[in-house]
Amino acid sequence: MSAAGKSGTCGAMFEEDPDQTYENILAEIQSFELPIEATLRSVYDDQPNAHKKFMEKLDACIRNHDKEIEKMCNFHHQGFVDAITELLKVRTDAEKLKVQVTDTNRRFQDAGKEVIVQTEDIIRCRIQQRNITTVVEKLQLCLPVLEMYSKLKEQMNAKRYYSALKTMEQLENVYFPRVSQYRFCQLMIENLPKLREDIKEISMSDLKDFLESIRKHSDKIGETAMKQAQQQKTFSVVLQKQNNLKFVKKMYNNDSIPGGRNEIVLKHTFEEEDENEEEVLTVQDLVDFSPVYQCLHIYSVLGDEETFENYYRKQRKKQARLVLQPHSNMHETVDGYRRYFTQIVGFFVVEDHILHVTQGLVTKAYTDELWNMALSKIIAVLRAHSSYCTDPDLVLELKNLIVIFADTLQGYGFPVNRLFDLLFEIRDQYNETLLKKWAGVFRDIFEEDNYSPIPVVNEEEYKIVISKFPFQDPDLEKQSFPKKFPMSQSVPHIYIQVKEFIYASLKFSESLHRSSTEIDDMLRKSTNLLLTRTLNSCLLNLIRKPHIGLTELVQIIINTTHLEQACKYLEDFITNITNISQETVHTTRLYGLSTFKDARHAAEGEIYTKLNQKIDEFVQLADYDWTMSEPDGRASGYLMDLINFLRSIFQVFTHLPGKVAQTACMSACQHLSTSLMQMLLDNELKQISMGAVQQFNLDVIQCELFASSEPVPGFQGDTLQLAFIDLRQLLDLFMVWDWSTYLADYGQPASKYLRVNPNTALTLLEKMKDTSKKNNIFAQFRKNDRDKQKLIETVMKQLRSLVNGMSHHT
Repeated sequence: MSAAGKSGTCGAMFEEDPDQTYENILAEIQSFELPIEATLRSVYDDQPNAHKKFMEKLDACIRNHDKEIEKMCNFHHQGFVDAITELLKVRTDAEKLKVQVTDTNRRFQDAGKEVIVQTEDIIRCRIQQRNITTVVEKLQLCLPVLEMYSKLKEQMNAKRYYSALKTMEQLENVYFPRVSQYRFCQLMIENLPKLREDIKEISMSDLKDFLESIRKHSDKIGETAMKQAQQQKTFSVVLQKQNNLKFVKKMYNNDSIPGGRNEIVLKHTFEEEDENEEEVLTVQDLVDFSPVYQCLHIYSVLGDEETFENYYRKQRKKQARLVLQPHSNMHETVDGYRRYFTQIVGFFVVEDHILHVTQGLVTKAYTDELWNMALSKIIAVLRAHSSYCTDPDLVLELKNLIVIFADTLQGYGFPVNRLFDLLFEIRDQYNETLLKKWAGVFRDIFEEDNYSPIPVVNEEEYKIVISKFPFQDPDLEKQSFPKKFPMSQSVPHIYIQVKEFIYASLKFSESLHRSSTEIDDMLRKSTNLLLTRTLNSCLLNLIRKPHIGLTELVQIIINTTHLEQACKYLEDFITNITNISQETVHTTRLYGLSTFKDARHAAEGEIYTKLNQKIDEFVQLADYDWTMSEPDGRASGYLMDLINFLRSIFQVFTHLPGKVAQTACMSACQHLSTSLMQMLLDNELKQISMGAVQQFNLDVIQCELFASSEPVPGFQGDTLQLAFIDLRQLLDLFMVWDWSTYLADYGQPASKYLRVNPNTALTLLEKMKDTSKKNNIFAQFRKNDRDKQKLIETVMKQLRSLVNGMSHHT
């Protein structure tokens, strides 16, 4: 039934009998069969006073239940009290019973003590008799085992480990099986693996001491080996082969296992040998290898040879990495490199000895792998550290060390081709250091030179210069003393230093096992670098220095000419050293021609630049009165000073080779013409009078006279005067005022004013027009002046048309 239906039912019941209805509601609440919320809702919803009446009924119901609970408790309480009373009575009886049982047990214990003691004594005696008999029997069986074990202990204490291992084998195979049931035997059996481990640890400790000793003294071993290799290089080929054969035979002739010294002892041969000592030392003379042999033998007996081999190789690889690790400042001194090389040589000499005197401890493949790893590291270290070397002497000593290092290891069968390849890289580094050193030498020579021809006052001084520099000039030889060489003092000094450089470069090529042709090629290439890069750079820097004047530049050009001619003597010098003819197909030529040609071109360009700068300095002194009515009648002072300066300079230029003087003279005239033209067309110049033009014309005439006077011989015709042709035609046009001819012939190849640009003429005419207006206030009242102004305006209009036509055409 739904909640709504129940609610409706309750409402009907309230109407019939309210008291019975409350009884039913309470019954439903106590039964928990219906939802209580629906039942309670019916109480509140159906009647106005239903809540109060319901609470009264509920209280009456609660009181009835309390009475029933009280009756139930009163009914059972008397039985509970009786049960407690009975338990209290039993407690007293239980305590009495406990006391009686304890007393009875004590009496029985006291009565049986004597019997127990006697029985135990009898049992003990019988057990002792039986045990004594058994012990006597078993001791006779165990005594040999104990004796053998005692012998094992004595052998261990005496460090006779190989005998101890044999005793252990007898115990395990013969004696222990007889008494294996006894605990002491089990203890012995359990102790044998520990003893074996002790033996392994002791032998391994000796090996570690050996390895540590070898690590500390590897540089001594390597030093001895490298000394031997260096001494052997001085012998003949046959004697060298015989000595090497004896050396190898003595070093590796070892058929027996050395006996048991556990302490590593380095022989007295580590001390410095006497100079006269001829005995050939071996690595076995230097080091006691018995710990290695003993440890290898022990591990072989124990069946753990592979573990020993792996450990030995692993430790040696670690030591190899330590040996190959360079010092941070190794590149600063040759001793740092020497110690590095001797340690590596000592390491691989020991490994080579171990390879030949042991069977399988190290293999050829293992040593090759170790060497390849080491070689890669060595090359990387040397490549990195040698790059920091700036002293050529240190680089040369490093090269000698590498050669001895390579020869030593090559004697032990290690491939060293990569080391000799590295030497070619270091050779480049050596050449770089030489080039830097000689760059400073050249700079000092240039700084000390006075850039004047070398004077000699007698035959002795003349021969001294000739001995330093190969100079040949029959005309100079015929001259009487005192006389001068054309070159300055820096030329013979540079020539001597180039020869010194060749000697220094040759030192590195020694002992590289290279042919004369290769050495010749190396010398020529390094000399080319000296000429083309170092000397050329020093010359260019010298030429660009501000304090080098025109006279010095002229002398530098003369010097480079003689240095260029001396290159053939340098080639002969190299040929005499290497005995390789210059006619050989692959012989490298010296690049002196191009080197000194570049320097000369730079000096020539600097001459042109400085000469133009001097011209600009004179031109800046010009002080024209652009509004003068009449010229002074003579050329300007600044221009005459400039012309006198040019005449004196060009007299010095006569010593220059080729057409340098002519080019310089032409360049100066062209620059002067351009400067004068720019002076006329300067935008800041607003007005020019006819008198100023006439004065300017006088200056240009002086320039033309200078050009026609042939300040430098060799010009054909009026070639030099053509430098001023633009100025001349422009001034003629304004001096004659021949505009009709100019405008009529403009653009014709045969025009009288072919070099006059309309734009230039227009600019100058505008400046003259403004001056004419200013100076002729009453020009508009005079017919001739008005006609002249109209003519100027007409010409300017036509010139503008020409200029516009040129711009449209462009």
